[in-house]
Amino acid sequence: MSQRGLEALLKPKSIAVIGASTRPERAGYLMMRNLLAGGFSGPVLPVTPKYQAVCGVLAWPDIPSLPLSPDLAIICTHAKRNLELLTALGERGCKACIILSAPIDQLTELKACASRWQIRLLGPNSLGLLAPWQGLNASFSPVPITAGKLAFISQSAAVSNTILDWAQQRQLGFSWFIALGDSLDIDADDLLDFLARDGKTSAILLYLEHLSDARRFVSAARSASRNKPILVIKSGRSPHAQQLLKTNGGMDAAWDAAIQRAGLLRVQDTHELFSAVETLSHMRPLRGERLMIISNGAAPAALALDALYARNGKLATLSEPLLTELAALLPESVTPGNPLDLKDDATPEHYLQALSLLLNSHDLDAILIIHAPSAVAPPTLTAQKIIGLVKEHVRGKQLTLLTNWCGEYSSLEARRLFNDGGIPTYRTPEGTVTAFMHMVEYRRNQKQLRETPALPANLTANTADAHRLIQQALKEGASSLDTHEVQPILQAYGLNTLPTWIASDSAEAVHIAGQIGYPVALKLRSPDIPHKSEVQGVMLYLRTPNEVQQAANAIIDRVKLAWPQARIHGLLVQSMANRAGAQELRIVVEQDPLFGPVIMLGEGGVTWHADRQAVIALPPLNMTLARYLVIQAIKQGKIRGRSALHPLDIVGLSQVLVQVSNLVVDCPEIVRLDIHPLLASHNEFTLLDVTLQLAEFRGDAEARLAIRPYPHELEEAVQLKNGQQCLFRPILPEDEPLLQQFISQVTKEDLYYRYFSEINEFTHDDLANMTQIDYDREMAIVAVRQHQGHDEIVGVTRAISDADNIDAEFSVLVRSDLKGLGLGRRLLEKMIIYTRQHGLLQLNGITMPGNKGMITLARKLGFAIDVQLEDGIVGLSLQLQGVEDAAK
Repeated sequence: MSQRGLEALLKPKSIAVIGASTRPERAGYLMMRNLLAGGFSGPVLPVTPKYQAVCGVLAWPDIPSLPLSPDLAIICTHAKRNLELLTALGERGCKACIILSAPIDQLTELKACASRWQIRLLGPNSLGLLAPWQGLNASFSPVPITAGKLAFISQSAAVSNTILDWAQQRQLGFSWFIALGDSLDIDADDLLDFLARDGKTSAILLYLEHLSDARRFVSAARSASRNKPILVIKSGRSPHAQQLLKTNGGMDAAWDAAIQRAGLLRVQDTHELFSAVETLSHMRPLRGERLMIISNGAAPAALALDALYARNGKLATLSEPLLTELAALLPESVTPGNPLDLKDDATPEHYLQALSLLLNSHDLDAILIIHAPSAVAPPTLTAQKIIGLVKEHVRGKQLTLLTNWCGEYSSLEARRLFNDGGIPTYRTPEGTVTAFMHMVEYRRNQKQLRETPALPANLTANTADAHRLIQQALKEGASSLDTHEVQPILQAYGLNTLPTWIASDSAEAVHIAGQIGYPVALKLRSPDIPHKSEVQGVMLYLRTPNEVQQAANAIIDRVKLAWPQARIHGLLVQSMANRAGAQELRIVVEQDPLFGPVIMLGEGGVTWHADRQAVIALPPLNMTLARYLVIQAIKQGKIRGRSALHPLDIVGLSQVLVQVSNLVVDCPEIVRLDIHPLLASHNEFTLLDVTLQLAEFRGDAEARLAIRPYPHELEEAVQLKNGQQCLFRPILPEDEPLLQQFISQVTKEDLYYRYFSEINEFTHDDLANMTQIDYDREMAIVAVRQHQGHDEIVGVTRAISDADNIDAEFSVLVRSDLKGLGLGRRLLEKMIIYTRQHGLLQLNGITMPGNKGMITLARKLGFAIDVQLEDGIVGLSLQLQGVEDAAK
């Protein structure tokens, strides 16, 4: 199934309505009426044997008799006829279909039938789609919509209708309005790929209940969000709600992690959704997070302030010169500050005076103006004057402005004026702050998406050792390993555990304690008792041989009494870690049914409720992503930023999280990992207790991950013509400084050949887009050599595939002073092999007629050369698969 098939659905040239009717209560009538009223310019073909015409349009008795092959068909008949009609549409050459309804037991056959005939399906149980810019209303909605810049995708017909009704009342327009229904074929990720390239769409809003392919969604969302703001509302937070929706939606916190990782913004409920639509329709890039609040009353300003602090927002701090200017300008009764309470006798002039000064200030990034109903400052007049000032002021378009005109009836006209003036406006102070924090959180997620990570120091990973130890454990039938058993696996990834010994009885425990030194800890070893605390199976700070002996005997006696059937595998003996001033943390890795492995961070020593007591991230993690996770945990109160004596070493904890992530990514046999606790003492991190659950794994280890990890298997040592050694490897996010240095050593002429324009400087965002790639959609191979003890990039080849993974655009760039070493050829050969193995059918590129070296190289490697002199370009194309390969 392809993006090409989506064109037939979303931009059809002809539409057939199967089951068209003249009876007003029938879906076939409503669809015909909406299509004709929407102003669709192509042929609309009603199909029904009952009527000669429907809504004044000549009808056709059946699908074979249609005079042309419709791009899009809409099935409005009884669900029992779906398969028969879909087959007939396939035989007639139809490319896309909307299905009104279908029972669950029909879905598999429908999908197989659509796949056989290469028909794209929207639905079943879809409300349809509206595309006002094309005059297309192929929906069952009773509410028409106007053309706008916001695209809305929904998996719920009820929510779709609600949004449509609300949008009509607010006169809010849409570029696309698409109801997915059951997403049997077309899902949100398909549409994100389409809408990311759509010129009429400036922002995208998603209402989701489930995903069929988490990795495809995260990949498409991450790609689209680099170009356009995307907001998500996800229902089914609780298991009970998921049961009601009949979805296996995964952990709610895992959704949060995926949405954040993709650079999207999640809103919590329909109230926030409406607020978010308002924000999106007028959204300007937020320059920072410092908010200034102006109000004509203390109470609404206090409500806004409480809402800001509850969401970890940042209040702007005003400089002394600005405070002095405000004091000189405003009445004596007004105390300059933030929030700025102009008092309930504030006039429109007071608002304007304060706003003029604040617009000139660099102490703030956004201004929230609150207006409570007032006879002294009439709502409409005050709004008009503020809109006029903002339009005229030089910084009116640079600062983010939000307005809250309280009240209902008296503020209606003012809110309409703000909407028309492109200034977002809200009904309550809390709602306005929520909207502002949407913008802040979106900015944070986008910043995180582009922030360059640094490679951690002393990061080790002996993957071969870890694999050997895990396979050995599984061969011996061990599916659950405790601290002692898992110790060598963790050490292979540089994770430090407290030295641990096993004692078979109390006498041996006393002997070991004497060898390692007091005080010691004793812990029960039993595969049948998951929580040792249930039988007081952990005894700490034992200081004498007598205490050790008594504790060991007592633990064993308690188990025999409370758990007579439990197997006892002896006792663990550990020296006591120095806990003075240390902090106990907990790291858990679990398998989410939708997103695969997830990494959770919280406090140790508490009953574990991941949804309430931990922050969650999706692997793979780098140092920047891990640092964001730690800071998020501190901000949300999931862990403390400091212990009794020391601040938390955020960099050190980030490195531990990266090591855990690497272990989990590399070892698919890990079902669950529980580090409880991780002792953080200044810059030392010690794993005191660890439980590891294993299971045999077969299949593609990468497929279980929601985000494709760095492909180590593509690394290759290469010798150049001059005998120099290079490492060819996929590009890393950490390569940004190396890439910048590489580009600086490429001549302007070579850069012109590569980018078709004169490039003076690449911005951080440009470089981030080149280095922080999605390995599922794009591949960049860099040639790295050692020079004077440092790595340097000397060549890059890149291929970006289309959303269907059919064609890829390639490029090659070699450092200008290193030509003639065969570097360009070797890089391009490696990319050809990769794209061929990745299943792509064709590799395409363009260059300039003057780039003789590239043209010669392409010809030698079998590319077809198409010189287009009138356009001043040369097209290069290579078929990657033979006829037999393509058929596979």
